[in-house]
Amino acid sequence: MEERVCDFRPPDDALPSTIMVYSVGRATMAHVEVRVPATTANLGPGFDCLGMALDIWNSFRFHLGDGPKVSVTGEGVGRLRADKSNLVYRSAERFFRAVGKPAPPLAISCWNQIPLARGMGSSSAAIVGGLLGASAISGVKEPDIELLWRLAVEIEGHPDNVTPALFGGCQVVVKDGDKLVRGAVPVPNELWTVLFIPEAPMPTAQARGVLPSQVSREDAVYNIGRAALLVNALATGDLSGLRVATQDRLHQPARQELMPAMRLLFRAALDGGALGVFLSGAGSTVLALTSGREMTVAYEMKDMACKAGVPGDIKITRPTLRGAQATLVE
Repeated sequence: MEERVCDFRPPDDALPSTIMVYSVGRATMAHVEVRVPATTANLGPGFDCLGMALDIWNSFRFHLGDGPKVSVTGEGVGRLRADKSNLVYRSAERFFRAVGKPAPPLAISCWNQIPLARGMGSSSAAIVGGLLGASAISGVKEPDIELLWRLAVEIEGHPDNVTPALFGGCQVVVKDGDKLVRGAVPVPNELWTVLFIPEAPMPTAQARGVLPSQVSREDAVYNIGRAALLVNALATGDLSGLRVATQDRLHQPARQELMPAMRLLFRAALDGGALGVFLSGAGSTVLALTSGREMTVAYEMKDMACKAGVPGDIKITRPTLRGAQATLVE
């Protein structure tokens, strides 16, 4: 058995336009194993333009000639479809359409650790996993990373989750006409995250539906300044300003209608020693940034959630610089 590993973490001194994915001699005899990290988007003020990869992973195995079928283990079992309508499979098919090749019958096994509809990038992981798996099993030696990125954003509808899922680390990403422009933000080694993950989901469509169609200039300036401060804090390693830098007026106040306990959880995290706290993506997960006192922050958040009658789980992890990874096994 031969294993060849490729990951989508760019080197420190370059942001390449293509990333090597090695092919196997006979693709029909290959299994492709793919891992994709969870992500947190917005980070408070960076609405739809900031995202960060977390050290929680979904894994997928692709096999040619034994499909179409999908199996699911872990998060989403019994809820996610086990046929061609599954998002992983649909994303794989989208890759083959994009490169002008017929989609082969695929058997895809999914091992999911990322909770669904909790603001942790489960759909982005499925999309990136499907695209990367299809690219690798097709035998392409040097896939166009820009193509994979563009397709992922096209399927997801916005770039803030799929970009860190693909590239890892913390990413700023914006659209310039039809182009996507991104920049990697350094992540201090001492940064950790404490997540309170409610049992109740918060579907993205619902969370977007409560947002106002217009914002005031004052609120726009409020968020612009804090997004800039947040990027500066991460880039310089001076984390003392994160409490202010993670504040937001564009989406969290409206989403509090769907999650009234959100502000209580914010206060509990900060009282416990968190550096900053925000709603992860569209929610319902609340994420606290820490550099020490993780257990205290976790206890305070869980205690407040119990008092507020919000059942859920605590997870302590850290950002990861690694993005999606593919392993081809002969």
